[in-house]
Amino acid sequence: MPFNSESMIIEIRESVEKMIGQVSGKAAGKATADQMERELFRLLLKLGAQLLALFFANRSEASERTSAQLKSGAEVPYYQEKSRKYVSIFGMIELRRPYFYKQGVGGISPLDGELNLNETSYSDLVCEWLERLGVQGAYHKASQLMADFFGLGLSSRIVHEQIKHDAEAVLDYYAQKAAPCADEEAELLVIQADGKGVPMVSEASASQPVRLGKGEKHSRKKEAIVTAIYTIAATPRTPQAVVDSLFLLNSPVTPTAQRNLPQHKQLEATLEGKDNALNRLAQRAAARQGAHIQAKIALCDGCEALQTRLRHTFPDFTLVLDFIHANEYLWQVATALWGEASPDRCPWMQQQTLRLLSGQAAALILDFRHRAQADSATAHLRKQLLTTAAYFERNLPYMDYPTYLAQGWPIASGVIEGACRHFVKDRCELSGMRWSLAGVESLLRLRSVAENGDWDHFHTFRKQQRMSRLYLFPQASSASPEQLMLVA
Repeated sequence: MPFNSESMIIEIRESVEKMIGQVSGKAAGKATADQMERELFRLLLKLGAQLLALFFANRSEASERTSAQLKSGAEVPYYQEKSRKYVSIFGMIELRRPYFYKQGVGGISPLDGELNLNETSYSDLVCEWLERLGVQGAYHKASQLMADFFGLGLSSRIVHEQIKHDAEAVLDYYAQKAAPCADEEAELLVIQADGKGVPMVSEASASQPVRLGKGEKHSRKKEAIVTAIYTIAATPRTPQAVVDSLFLLNSPVTPTAQRNLPQHKQLEATLEGKDNALNRLAQRAAARQGAHIQAKIALCDGCEALQTRLRHTFPDFTLVLDFIHANEYLWQVATALWGEASPDRCPWMQQQTLRLLSGQAAALILDFRHRAQADSATAHLRKQLLTTAAYFERNLPYMDYPTYLAQGWPIASGVIEGACRHFVKDRCELSGMRWSLAGVESLLRLRSVAENGDWDHFHTFRKQQRMSRLYLFPQASSASPEQLMLVA
Protein backbone atom coordinates (compact mmCIF):
# COMPACT_ATOMS: atom_id res chain seq x y z
CA MET A 1 0.00 0.00 0.00
CA PRO A 2 1.20 3.60 -0.52
CA PHE A 3 2.65 5.42 2.49
CA ASN A 4 2.68 9.18 3.09
CA SER A 5 6.02 9.47 4.89
CA GLU A 6 7.11 12.44 2.78
CA SER A 7 3.97 14.43 3.54
CA MET A 8 4.32 13.59 7.21
CA ILE A 9 7.90 14.91 7.20
CA ILE A 10 6.74 18.13 5.55
CA GLU A 11 4.11 18.59 8.28
CA ILE A 12 6.72 17.94 10.99
CA ARG A 13 9.03 20.55 9.53
CA GLU A 14 6.15 23.01 9.42
CA SER A 15 5.46 22.28 13.10
CA VAL A 16 9.09 22.92 14.00
CA GLU A 17 9.06 26.19 12.06
CA LYS A 18 5.87 27.17 13.89
CA MET A 19 7.57 26.56 17.23
CA ILE A 20 10.58 28.65 16.23
CA GLY A 21 8.21 31.41 15.15
CA GLN A 22 6.38 31.08 18.43
CA VAL A 23 9.47 32.08 20.43
CA SER A 24 10.90 34.63 17.96
CA GLY A 25 7.85 36.23 16.33
CA LYS A 26 6.00 39.42 17.23
CA ALA A 27 3.69 37.66 19.67
CA ALA A 28 6.70 36.51 21.69
CA GLY A 29 7.56 40.12 22.44
CA LYS A 30 4.42 40.48 24.55
CA ALA A 31 4.11 36.96 25.99
CA THR A 32 4.83 36.14 29.59
CA ALA A 33 7.15 33.27 30.47
CA ASP A 34 4.21 31.24 31.71
CA GLN A 35 2.21 31.76 28.52
CA MET A 36 5.17 30.80 26.35
CA GLU A 37 6.01 27.70 28.38
CA ARG A 38 2.45 26.40 28.25
CA GLU A 39 2.11 27.00 24.53
CA LEU A 40 5.45 25.34 23.80
CA PHE A 41 4.43 22.31 25.83
CA ARG A 42 1.20 22.03 23.83
CA LEU A 43 3.14 22.29 20.56
CA LEU A 44 5.73 19.77 21.76
CA LEU A 45 2.99 17.23 22.47
CA LYS A 46 1.64 17.76 18.97
CA LEU A 47 5.15 17.43 17.49
CA GLY A 48 5.75 14.27 19.51
CA ALA A 49 2.57 12.74 18.11
CA GLN A 50 3.66 13.57 14.56
CA LEU A 51 7.14 12.11 15.07
CA LEU A 52 5.79 8.95 16.68
CA ALA A 53 3.30 8.52 13.82
CA LEU A 54 6.20 8.88 11.35
CA PHE A 55 8.16 6.26 13.27
CA PHE A 56 5.25 3.82 13.05
CA ALA A 57 4.70 4.56 9.36
CA ASN A 58 8.35 3.94 8.52
CA ARG A 59 8.43 0.69 10.48
CA SER A 60 5.23 -0.48 8.81
CA GLU A 61 6.48 0.47 5.36
CA ALA A 62 9.69 -1.52 5.91
CA SER A 63 7.84 -4.65 7.06
CA GLU A 64 7.70 -7.76 4.89
CA ARG A 65 4.38 -8.62 3.25
CA THR A 66 4.87 -12.13 1.98
CA SER A 67 4.16 -14.52 4.84
CA ALA A 68 4.57 -14.77 8.60
CA GLN A 69 5.01 -17.54 11.13
CA LEU A 70 2.70 -18.11 14.07
CA LYS A 71 4.04 -19.23 17.45
CA SER A 72 2.72 -22.68 16.56
CA GLY A 73 5.13 -22.72 13.62
CA ALA A 74 2.40 -22.52 10.95
CA GLU A 75 2.96 -20.18 7.98
CA VAL A 76 0.19 -17.70 7.13
CA PRO A 77 0.08 -15.38 4.07
CA TYR A 78 -0.29 -11.61 3.97
CA TYR A 79 -3.97 -10.74 4.27
CA GLN A 80 -4.45 -6.97 4.60
CA GLU A 81 -3.45 -3.81 6.42
CA LYS A 82 -4.91 -3.68 9.90
CA SER A 83 -5.12 -0.75 12.33
CA ARG A 84 -4.73 -0.59 16.08
CA LYS A 85 -4.86 2.33 18.47
CA TYR A 86 -1.78 3.37 20.34
CA VAL A 87 -2.45 5.76 23.25
CA SER A 88 0.81 7.57 23.98
CA ILE A 89 1.65 10.53 26.19
CA PHE A 90 1.31 12.60 23.00
CA GLY A 91 -2.24 11.37 22.43
CA MET A 92 -3.89 8.62 20.44
CA ILE A 93 -2.07 7.51 17.28
CA GLU A 94 -3.32 5.06 14.68
CA LEU A 95 -0.85 2.34 13.79
CA ARG A 96 -1.45 0.58 10.47
CA ARG A 97 0.61 -2.55 9.95
CA PRO A 98 0.52 -5.71 7.81
CA TYR A 99 -1.71 -8.52 9.05
CA PHE A 100 -1.17 -12.13 8.07
CA TYR A 101 -4.07 -14.58 8.24
CA LYS A 102 -5.31 -17.93 7.06
CA GLN A 103 -8.78 -19.24 7.77
CA GLY A 104 -8.74 -22.09 10.26
CA VAL A 105 -5.09 -21.44 11.15
CA GLY A 106 -4.99 -17.98 12.73
CA GLY A 107 -3.55 -14.52 12.24
CA ILE A 108 -0.65 -12.38 13.37
CA SER A 109 0.83 -8.90 13.03
CA PRO A 110 4.61 -9.43 13.37
CA LEU A 111 5.26 -5.72 13.78
CA ASP A 112 3.45 -5.82 17.13
CA GLY A 113 6.14 -8.19 18.37
CA GLU A 114 8.99 -6.21 16.85
CA LEU A 115 7.71 -3.14 18.69
CA ASN A 116 6.87 -5.19 21.81
CA LEU A 117 3.47 -3.53 22.07
CA ASN A 118 1.33 -3.80 25.16
CA GLU A 119 -1.67 -6.13 25.25
CA THR A 120 -3.91 -3.07 25.50
CA SER A 121 -3.88 0.06 23.38
CA TYR A 122 -2.00 2.02 26.02
CA SER A 123 1.73 2.62 25.69
CA ASP A 124 4.14 1.29 28.29
CA LEU A 125 5.11 4.84 29.23
CA VAL A 126 1.49 5.85 29.84
CA CYS A 127 0.91 2.71 31.90
CA GLU A 128 4.05 3.13 33.98
CA TRP A 129 3.29 6.75 34.77
CA LEU A 130 -0.30 5.86 35.64
CA GLU A 131 0.92 3.10 37.93
CA ARG A 132 3.54 5.30 39.56
CA LEU A 133 0.87 7.86 40.38
CA GLY A 134 -1.55 5.12 41.42
CA VAL A 135 0.76 3.48 43.95
CA GLN A 136 1.36 6.88 45.57
CA GLY A 137 -2.21 8.19 45.69
CA ALA A 138 -5.85 7.63 44.86
CA TYR A 139 -6.53 6.17 41.42
CA HIS A 140 -8.94 8.92 40.39
CA LYS A 141 -6.27 11.50 41.17
CA ALA A 142 -3.78 9.63 39.00
CA SER A 143 -6.26 9.77 36.13
CA GLN A 144 -6.90 13.46 36.73
CA LEU A 145 -3.20 14.30 36.70
CA MET A 146 -2.68 12.51 33.38
CA ALA A 147 -5.64 14.44 32.01
CA ASP A 148 -4.30 17.75 33.34
CA PHE A 149 -0.77 17.21 32.03
CA PHE A 150 -1.33 15.38 28.75
CA GLY A 151 -5.04 15.69 27.98
CA LEU A 152 -5.53 11.92 28.26
CA GLY A 153 -9.00 10.75 29.25
CA LEU A 154 -8.13 7.69 31.33
CA SER A 155 -10.54 6.42 33.97
CA SER A 156 -9.58 5.23 37.44
CA ARG A 157 -10.73 1.78 36.33
CA ILE A 158 -7.86 1.71 33.83
CA VAL A 159 -5.39 2.54 36.62
CA HIS A 160 -6.81 -0.28 38.73
CA GLU A 161 -6.70 -2.81 35.89
CA GLN A 162 -3.18 -1.85 34.86
CA ILE A 163 -1.83 -2.15 38.40
CA LYS A 164 -3.54 -5.52 38.79
CA HIS A 165 -2.07 -6.73 35.48
CA ASP A 166 1.53 -5.63 36.02
CA ALA A 167 1.58 -6.67 39.69
CA GLU A 168 1.35 -10.29 38.52
CA ALA A 169 5.03 -10.11 37.51
CA VAL A 170 6.35 -8.78 40.85
CA LEU A 171 6.97 -12.12 42.56
CA ASP A 172 8.73 -13.50 39.48
CA TYR A 173 10.88 -10.38 39.34
CA TYR A 174 12.08 -10.73 42.91
CA ALA A 175 12.57 -14.49 42.52
CA GLN A 176 15.15 -13.88 39.80
CA LYS A 177 16.71 -10.71 41.19
CA ALA A 178 20.33 -11.18 42.26
CA ALA A 179 21.33 -10.46 45.85
CA PRO A 180 23.41 -7.34 46.51
CA CYS A 181 27.17 -7.74 46.20
CA ALA A 182 28.87 -8.66 49.47
CA ASP A 183 31.11 -5.58 49.11
CA GLU A 184 27.99 -3.39 49.34
CA GLU A 185 26.62 -5.13 52.43
CA ALA A 186 27.23 -4.63 56.16
CA GLU A 187 27.96 -7.39 58.68
CA LEU A 188 24.57 -7.68 60.43
CA LEU A 189 21.66 -9.27 58.53
CA VAL A 190 18.39 -8.04 60.01
CA ILE A 191 14.82 -9.08 59.33
CA GLN A 192 11.68 -7.51 60.75
CA ALA A 193 7.99 -8.35 60.52
CA ASP A 194 4.79 -6.76 61.77
CA GLY A 195 1.10 -6.55 60.91
CA LYS A 196 -1.04 -3.61 59.83
CA GLY A 197 -4.80 -3.61 59.34
CA VAL A 198 -6.22 -2.65 55.94
CA PRO A 199 -9.87 -1.55 55.62
CA MET A 200 -11.72 -4.05 53.44
CA VAL A 201 -14.99 -3.92 51.57
CA SER A 202 -17.67 -5.67 53.63
CA GLU A 203 -19.68 -8.32 51.83
CA ALA A 204 -23.26 -7.21 51.21
CA SER A 205 -25.79 -8.92 53.41
CA ALA A 206 -29.55 -9.00 53.24
CA SER A 207 -29.65 -8.46 57.00
CA GLN A 208 -27.35 -5.42 56.87
CA PRO A 209 -29.06 -2.54 58.70
CA VAL A 210 -29.92 0.66 56.90
CA ARG A 211 -28.43 2.69 59.72
CA LEU A 212 -25.49 1.53 61.79
CA GLY A 213 -25.54 1.56 65.57
CA LYS A 214 -23.00 3.34 67.75
CA GLY A 215 -19.51 1.95 67.15
CA GLU A 216 -20.55 -0.14 64.14
CA LYS A 217 -18.72 0.25 60.84
CA HIS A 218 -19.44 -0.68 57.24
CA SER A 219 -15.92 -1.95 56.75
CA ARG A 220 -13.74 -4.53 58.42
CA LYS A 221 -9.97 -4.79 58.52
CA LYS A 222 -7.67 -7.57 57.36
CA GLU A 223 -4.07 -7.78 58.48
CA ALA A 224 -1.31 -7.07 56.00
CA ILE A 225 1.98 -8.66 57.04
CA VAL A 226 4.83 -6.24 56.41
CA THR A 227 8.38 -7.58 56.22
CA ALA A 228 11.76 -5.91 55.89
CA ILE A 229 15.28 -7.20 55.29
CA TYR A 230 18.53 -5.24 55.27
CA THR A 231 22.09 -5.29 56.49
CA ILE A 232 23.59 -2.75 58.86
CA ALA A 233 26.97 -2.14 60.47
CA ALA A 234 27.35 -3.02 64.14
CA THR A 235 27.13 -0.06 66.53
CA PRO A 236 28.12 -1.02 70.11
CA ARG A 237 26.38 1.08 72.79
CA THR A 238 26.01 1.04 76.55
CA PRO A 239 22.61 0.93 78.28
CA GLN A 240 23.28 4.39 79.72
CA ALA A 241 24.03 5.79 76.26
CA VAL A 242 20.68 4.51 74.99
CA VAL A 243 18.86 6.03 77.97
CA ASP A 244 20.64 9.34 77.45
CA SER A 245 19.64 9.34 73.79
CA LEU A 246 16.06 8.27 74.51
CA PHE A 247 15.49 10.92 77.17
CA LEU A 248 17.75 13.55 75.55
CA LEU A 249 20.14 13.54 78.51
CA ASN A 250 23.76 14.70 78.18
CA SER A 251 23.92 13.20 74.70
CA PRO A 252 24.15 15.29 71.54
CA VAL A 253 21.94 14.14 68.67
CA THR A 254 24.00 12.16 66.16
CA PRO A 255 23.69 13.65 62.66
CA THR A 256 21.97 11.29 60.23
CA ALA A 257 25.01 11.38 57.93
CA GLN A 258 27.14 9.86 60.74
CA ARG A 259 24.72 7.07 61.68
CA ASN A 260 24.94 3.55 60.35
CA LEU A 261 22.03 3.24 57.95
CA PRO A 262 20.34 0.09 56.59
CA GLN A 263 21.91 -1.21 53.39
CA HIS A 264 19.81 -2.53 50.48
CA LYS A 265 16.60 -2.45 52.48
CA GLN A 266 13.76 -4.42 50.89
CA LEU A 267 10.13 -4.11 51.98
CA GLU A 268 7.13 -6.27 51.18
CA ALA A 269 3.53 -6.35 52.37
CA THR A 270 0.94 -9.02 51.71
CA LEU A 271 -2.51 -10.08 52.86
CA GLU A 272 -1.81 -13.70 51.96
CA GLY A 273 -0.98 -14.60 55.56
CA LYS A 274 2.00 -14.78 57.90
CA ASP A 275 3.36 -18.04 56.49
CA ASN A 276 3.47 -16.80 52.88
CA ALA A 277 5.02 -13.52 53.97
CA LEU A 278 7.75 -15.19 56.02
CA ASN A 279 8.47 -17.86 53.42
CA ARG A 280 9.15 -15.17 50.82
CA LEU A 281 11.25 -13.28 53.37
CA ALA A 282 13.24 -16.47 53.99
CA GLN A 283 14.04 -16.76 50.27
CA ARG A 284 15.41 -13.23 50.26
CA ALA A 285 17.36 -13.84 53.46
CA ALA A 286 18.93 -17.03 52.09
CA ALA A 287 20.18 -15.17 49.02
CA ARG A 288 21.90 -12.52 51.17
CA GLN A 289 23.82 -14.78 53.52
CA GLY A 290 27.53 -15.38 53.17
CA ALA A 291 30.90 -15.08 54.88
CA HIS A 292 30.45 -11.33 55.26
CA ILE A 293 27.48 -11.79 57.59
CA GLN A 294 28.61 -11.99 61.25
CA ALA A 295 25.20 -12.10 62.95
CA LYS A 296 21.56 -12.63 61.98
CA ILE A 297 18.85 -10.82 63.94
CA ALA A 298 15.06 -11.08 63.77
CA LEU A 299 13.35 -8.05 65.34
CA CYS A 300 9.70 -8.36 66.30
CA ASP A 301 7.13 -7.02 68.75
CA GLY A 302 5.47 -9.31 71.30
CA CYS A 303 2.96 -10.94 68.92
CA GLU A 304 3.18 -14.62 69.87
CA ALA A 305 1.89 -15.91 66.53
CA LEU A 306 4.53 -13.96 64.66
CA GLN A 307 7.31 -14.89 67.09
CA THR A 308 6.45 -18.59 66.77
CA ARG A 309 6.59 -18.45 62.98
CA LEU A 310 9.82 -16.47 63.02
CA ARG A 311 11.49 -19.05 65.25
CA HIS A 312 10.28 -21.84 62.96
CA THR A 313 11.16 -20.18 59.64
CA PHE A 314 14.43 -18.58 60.81
CA PRO A 315 15.92 -21.02 63.35
CA ASP A 316 19.44 -19.61 62.89
CA PHE A 317 18.39 -16.00 63.60
CA THR A 318 18.43 -14.52 67.10
CA LEU A 319 14.95 -13.29 67.96
CA VAL A 320 15.01 -9.88 69.66
CA LEU A 321 12.00 -8.22 71.26
CA ASP A 322 11.61 -4.70 69.99
CA PHE A 323 12.81 -2.54 72.85
CA ILE A 324 10.39 0.30 72.05
CA HIS A 325 7.40 -2.02 72.54
CA ALA A 326 8.84 -3.29 75.82
CA ASN A 327 9.53 0.26 76.99
CA GLU A 328 5.97 1.29 76.14
CA TYR A 329 4.76 -1.19 78.76
CA LEU A 330 7.02 0.58 81.26
CA TRP A 331 5.45 3.91 80.31
CA GLN A 332 2.00 2.49 80.98
CA VAL A 333 3.11 1.42 84.46
CA ALA A 334 4.68 4.84 85.05
CA THR A 335 1.46 6.59 84.09
CA ALA A 336 -0.64 4.32 86.29
CA LEU A 337 1.81 4.81 89.17
CA TRP A 338 2.45 8.56 88.95
CA GLY A 339 -0.09 10.03 86.56
CA GLU A 340 0.45 11.90 83.31
CA ALA A 341 1.46 15.25 84.84
CA SER A 342 3.61 14.13 87.76
CA PRO A 343 7.23 15.38 87.71
CA ASP A 344 8.25 12.04 89.23
CA ARG A 345 7.09 10.00 86.23
CA CYS A 346 9.99 10.78 83.87
CA PRO A 347 12.82 10.24 86.42
CA TRP A 348 11.22 6.92 87.43
CA MET A 349 11.04 5.92 83.76
CA GLN A 350 14.72 6.73 83.24
CA GLN A 351 15.68 4.47 86.13
CA GLN A 352 13.45 1.57 85.05
CA THR A 353 14.52 1.86 81.42
CA LEU A 354 18.16 1.64 82.49
CA ARG A 355 17.31 -1.46 84.53
CA LEU A 356 15.54 -3.00 81.53
CA LEU A 357 18.51 -2.33 79.23
CA SER A 358 20.97 -3.55 81.85
CA GLY A 359 19.46 -7.04 81.93
CA GLN A 360 17.27 -6.65 85.02
CA ALA A 361 13.98 -7.61 83.37
CA ALA A 362 13.55 -10.57 85.77
CA ALA A 363 14.01 -8.25 88.74
CA LEU A 364 11.44 -5.85 87.27
CA ILE A 365 8.95 -8.71 87.00
CA LEU A 366 9.35 -9.57 90.70
CA ASP A 367 9.18 -5.91 91.66
CA PHE A 368 5.95 -5.28 89.71
CA ARG A 369 4.23 -8.36 91.12
CA HIS A 370 5.23 -7.36 94.63
CA ARG A 371 3.83 -3.84 94.08
CA ALA A 372 0.60 -5.34 92.71
CA GLN A 373 0.03 -7.17 96.01
CA ALA A 374 0.32 -4.00 98.10
CA ASP A 375 -2.89 -2.85 99.78
CA SER A 376 -2.30 0.68 98.45
CA ALA A 377 -2.35 -0.45 94.80
CA THR A 378 -5.47 0.63 92.93
CA ALA A 379 -7.29 -1.81 90.66
CA HIS A 380 -5.97 0.04 87.60
CA LEU A 381 -2.38 0.06 88.85
CA ARG A 382 -2.57 -3.61 89.86
CA LYS A 383 -3.84 -4.57 86.39
CA GLN A 384 -1.10 -2.61 84.61
CA LEU A 385 1.66 -4.00 86.84
CA LEU A 386 0.55 -7.60 86.30
CA THR A 387 0.04 -7.10 82.56
CA THR A 388 3.55 -5.69 82.14
CA ALA A 389 5.08 -8.39 84.34
CA ALA A 390 3.38 -11.10 82.26
CA TYR A 391 4.53 -9.48 79.01
CA PHE A 392 8.14 -9.30 80.23
CA GLU A 393 8.06 -12.85 81.56
CA ARG A 394 6.80 -14.29 78.28
CA ASN A 395 9.40 -12.37 76.28
CA LEU A 396 12.31 -12.79 78.68
CA PRO A 397 14.31 -15.04 76.28
CA TYR A 398 14.32 -12.21 73.73
CA MET A 399 15.32 -9.38 76.09
CA ASP A 400 19.07 -9.87 76.59
CA TYR A 401 19.62 -6.20 75.81
CA PRO A 402 23.09 -5.87 77.43
CA THR A 403 24.47 -8.51 75.07
CA TYR A 404 22.68 -7.09 72.05
CA LEU A 405 24.01 -3.58 72.76
CA ALA A 406 27.57 -4.75 73.42
CA GLN A 407 27.58 -6.58 70.07
CA GLY A 408 26.25 -3.52 68.28
CA TRP A 409 22.91 -5.02 67.26
CA PRO A 410 19.77 -2.99 66.57
CA ILE A 411 17.16 -3.42 69.31
CA ALA A 412 14.30 -1.30 67.90
CA SER A 413 12.06 -2.17 64.96
CA GLY A 414 11.79 1.37 63.66
CA VAL A 415 12.22 0.22 60.06
CA ILE A 416 9.13 -1.98 60.12
CA GLU A 417 7.10 0.45 62.23
CA GLY A 418 7.82 3.15 59.68
CA ALA A 419 6.95 0.78 56.84
CA CYS A 420 3.60 -0.10 58.41
CA ARG A 421 2.84 3.58 58.52
CA HIS A 422 4.12 4.99 55.22
CA PHE A 423 4.04 1.82 53.10
CA VAL A 424 0.60 0.52 54.11
CA LYS A 425 -1.38 2.98 56.22
CA ASP A 426 -0.58 6.19 54.35
CA ARG A 427 -1.80 4.67 51.07
CA CYS A 428 -4.48 2.16 52.06
CA GLU A 429 -6.24 4.28 54.67
CA LEU A 430 -6.82 7.44 52.69
CA SER A 431 -10.21 8.99 53.40
CA GLY A 432 -13.09 6.64 52.62
CA MET A 433 -10.95 3.88 51.11
CA ARG A 434 -12.10 0.26 51.20
CA TRP A 435 -10.30 -2.52 49.40
CA SER A 436 -10.99 -5.87 47.83
CA LEU A 437 -8.45 -8.56 48.64
CA ALA A 438 -7.17 -8.81 45.05
CA GLY A 439 -7.11 -5.04 44.63
CA VAL A 440 -5.01 -4.23 47.70
CA GLU A 441 -2.67 -7.20 47.13
CA SER A 442 -1.86 -5.91 43.63
CA LEU A 443 -1.36 -2.38 44.91
CA LEU A 444 0.99 -3.47 47.71
CA ARG A 445 3.07 -5.62 45.38
CA LEU A 446 3.63 -2.79 42.94
CA ARG A 447 4.07 -0.29 45.77
CA SER A 448 6.89 -2.46 47.12
CA VAL A 449 8.65 -2.15 43.76
CA ALA A 450 8.51 1.63 44.05
CA GLU A 451 9.52 1.65 47.74
CA ASN A 452 12.49 -0.63 47.06
CA GLY A 453 13.81 1.55 44.23
CA ASP A 454 13.31 -1.20 41.64
CA TRP A 455 10.79 0.56 39.40
CA ASP A 456 12.78 0.83 36.16
CA HIS A 457 14.44 -2.58 36.49
CA PHE A 458 11.11 -4.23 37.24
CA HIS A 459 9.41 -2.78 34.16
CA THR A 460 12.35 -3.79 31.97
CA PHE A 461 11.96 -7.35 33.30
CA ARG A 462 8.17 -7.23 32.81
CA LYS A 463 8.49 -6.12 29.18
CA GLN A 464 11.05 -8.85 28.50
CA GLN A 465 8.66 -11.41 29.97
CA ARG A 466 5.83 -10.08 27.81
CA MET A 467 7.99 -10.37 24.71
CA SER A 468 8.55 -14.06 25.45
CA ARG A 469 4.92 -14.66 26.37
CA LEU A 470 3.17 -12.92 23.50
CA TYR A 471 5.60 -12.91 20.63
CA LEU A 472 8.10 -15.10 18.85
CA PHE A 473 11.09 -13.14 20.11
CA PRO A 474 12.91 -14.46 23.21
CA GLN A 475 13.24 -11.05 24.85
CA ALA A 476 13.21 -7.34 24.19
CA SER A 477 16.37 -5.29 24.29
CA SER A 478 17.04 -3.74 27.68
CA ALA A 479 19.04 -0.90 26.13
CA SER A 480 17.64 2.61 26.23
CA PRO A 481 16.73 4.44 23.01
CA GLU A 482 19.79 6.65 23.55
CA GLN A 483 22.05 3.59 23.80
CA LEU A 484 20.52 2.07 20.68
CA MET A 485 21.11 5.27 18.72
CA LEU A 486 24.73 5.41 19.85
CA VAL A 487 25.26 1.83 18.69
CA ALA A 488 23.68 2.66 15.34
